[in-house]
Amino acid sequence: MSTPALQTGHVGLNVTDLARSTAFYRQVFGFEIMGEQTDGDRRFAFLGRDGTLLVTLWQQSGGVFATDRPGLHHLSFQVPDIEAVRRAEAILRELGVRPFHEGIVPHGEGASSGGVFFADPDGIRLEIYAPTGADTAPAPTNGAPTCGFF
Repeated sequence: MSTPALQTGHVGLNVTDLARSTAFYRQVFGFEIMGEQTDGDRRFAFLGRDGTLLVTLWQQSGGVFATDRPGLHHLSFQVPDIEAVRRAEAILRELGVRPFHEGIVPHGEGASSGGVFFADPDGIRLEIYAPTGADTAPAPTNGAPTCGFF
């Protein structure tokens, strides 16, 4: 017997500065605050859209996201079309966030899906992508998925 079809629920991320991270995720993704506790030793923010919880930020870590340890590789968000990716890329540039690749790139050689790859203020790797429309640029990693090696 197997588990019925699953859908990812909200994602919980440890952050070092709740206010900074909340502002970042709200600006980049347009999330609403669905609940939060901003003082005391148990700080968190529930972020979502249209009544659906998508990301929870927990202020309970120090340092920077360690990409050389087992755990989360990256978190990706699908948007409806490449224009939405372009809007997100413009917001990232306004915030001074440098993408890992030069602009919007496909997920791999010959792929039409793709997006922009970047990190949040704590170094957590993120991706905003569309299912089609990214095939106007070359894939940055030959012979491997773009989202696997950034």
